[in-house]
Amino acid sequence: MSHAFYICLSYGISAVIILALIGWTWLDGRARQAELKALEAAGVRRRSATSASGASE
Repeated sequence: MSHAFYICLSYGISAVIILALIGWTWLDGRARQAELKALEAAGVRRRSATSASGASE
């Protein structure tokens, strides 16, 4: 196994892992957004929404 092959293989594996992590984060973000939309459609509101509208506690 040559030195160049080892370096290219290492960079390739690193790139695949980084792309997998980016994809996983992106898909998870979309899933969380869908859950929030479903909850808001069901009438569940966030606690921060009341304080943002000017109501003081």
